Amino acid sequence: MHWLGILASVLYIVAAAQIAARLFHHEGPSRKLTTAVASLAVVLHLFALIDAIFASPGQNMSITNVACLVAWMIALAMTIASFNMANAIMLPVVYGFAALILLITQFLPDTYLMHIEMQPGLIAHITLALFAYGCLMIGMLYALQLGYINFRLKQRPKTLLHSSLPPLMIVERILFKLLLVGTVLLTLSLISGFVFLEDMFAQHQAHKTVLSIVAWLVFVILLAGHHRLGWRGKPVAIATIVGALLLTLAYFGSRFVKEVLLGM
Repeated sequence: MHWLGILASVLYIVAAAQIAARLFHHEGPSRKLTTAVASLAVVLHLFALIDAIFASPGQNMSITNVACLVAWMIALAMTIASFNMANAIMLPVVYGFAALILLITQFLPDTYLMHIEMQPGLIAHITLALFAYGCLMIGMLYALQLGYINFRLKQRPKTLLHSSLPPLMIVERILFKLLLVGTVLLTLSLISGFVFLEDMFAQHQAHKTVLSIVAWLVFVILLAGHHRLGWRGKPVAIATIVGALLLTLAYFGSRFVKEVLLGM
């Protein structure tokens, strides 16, 4: 257990609580305070993550450490994005998730040693996969925000005038940019897997490959539908969430069963 991880978790919770408490206040959350607390949490999270992954010979790429790495990537990206856009509604979820994953990593440590420094192709594949997943998960958060804003507009349109929620069109535009970038990265990740890994359809890899390809198809069809047929709104949000969940099952499903449930 590392005190940096616990301190980072506490700071994430403080930042999330401060944002949530003033989310619908006409002045919104205190940006300076929340940014300072969240930024410190992100920095401490990084040091705790480095210690967890590189503490032993090789790299400890356990499911908890990988989830912690993804949570850090998302927290960092959303914190940086908060300087230029209104994304306060998503930050409590992002920071709360990062705090939860950090606490799990500290109190339920796991080990899955790898030596990826000896395999440049594997490094490229893992890097692309992580960035693709992080980008598409942020896309899912924007899809949830899109759905929520649509709901608020239909139920209580006047309440949005004094809230910190961003305009619907801006959220939708950012969502499709994230989906495009994430899908390109996912495409490169799949190609690198077929090029550098021995057998993407081996017994221990088959479900991951199949689910990743299905998720890729969902995102490609979604982007094509938006570009050619003008798809938008609720169907887009639902498809994005479905694709992100399929990718989560692909990346973490079997490892969760083997490492956490079966202890293998």
